Parts: sequence; structure tokens; C-alpha cells
Amino acid sequence: MLKYITPLVIFIVMAVFLAVGLNLNPRDIPSPLIDKPAPAFSAPKLSAPSETLSQTDLKGKVWLFNVWASWCVSCRSEHPILNQLAQQKAAVIVGLNYKDEPDAAKNWLTRLGNPYDVSIMDQDGRIGIDWGVYGVPETFVIDKKGVIRYKHTGPVTSQDVQAIFLPLIAKLQAENS
Repeated sequence: MLKYITPLVIFIVMAVFLAVGLNLNPRDIPSPLIDKPAPAFSAPKLSAPSETLSQTDLKGKVWLFNVWASWCVSCRSEHPILNQLAQQKAAVIVGLNYKDEPDAAKNWLTRLGNPYDVSIMDQDGRIGIDWGVYGVPETFVIDKKGVIRYKHTGPVTSQDVQAIFLPLIAKLQAENS
């Protein structure tokens, strides 16, 4: 009898793990950086490479840090959403042009619109590593104190903007710095 029960119990346990795994959102990748200060960076601006931007330039502001590239197919799908979000001026939007050619990135923004208040270049991917970027696109929300409050993996959708980004930005804007 035991020789029939043991395989059945193992099968049931595996089925439970499979069922739990199938109900998880693959975009929910935990970040150890949530509620931690944003990693330091200083990088040249895409539009003016002789000028740099660092996270300290953004202290006192709620800002989004969107990791993007002209070669990224998913970035193309979220780009109109970011353009719409930028028109609302709810927060500063900083782009991190990740492992891209500057001319290709500039052409992309000229053709599709530029939602970024400023976009910086990360050609070697060093900043992306420091921020724990798994791939592009990814978007972080940083509060006035420079603390990462949210990380979104994958393309931002209109539903994400309405349900997650705008309420969080409004909450963070209302907080005292």
C-alpha cells in the first residue's frame, strides 16, 4: 500500500507547486533596492554629452528612471505611454539609454517623441548593473529623498500608469521632503 501512496503524495506536492508557480506574475521580480537610496551615478546627457547628470541633481523631486534602448522592441510599445505620461508632468522622467548607440537613440527620440526631461547614456551598462537592471525596459520611481519606492519590470502600460504610477507619484509628491 505504501508503494502506491508515496508516489501519489509526491505527485500532489509537485502539482501544488506547479499551480502556485503558474499563478505568479513573471514581471514581479523583487528588487533589493526598494526603500533604499538610489545608487549613485554620474553620466553624460544624451543631448549634450559634455554635461552630466547625477542622482544628487534630482534631490527634492519625485522622478521616474526609465531604462530604455532604441534596439528594444518592448520599449517601442511603452514609448507612447511614456509620451502621454510626460504630458501630464506628474514627475520628472529621466531616461537611462542602456547599451545603445547615441545616434540611434537620438534618432529614436526624434521619430517617436521624447518623453524624457533628460536622458543619460549608459553605453557600458555599468549604471544598469548598479541599479539591478534585468533587462529593458524597466522603470523605477524615486521619492524626494532619493529613495527607490517602486520598480516596474517590462513595458509600462496605460493600466500601470493609472493604477500604479500616478497614485504613487501623487502620494510621494504630497510627502514632505
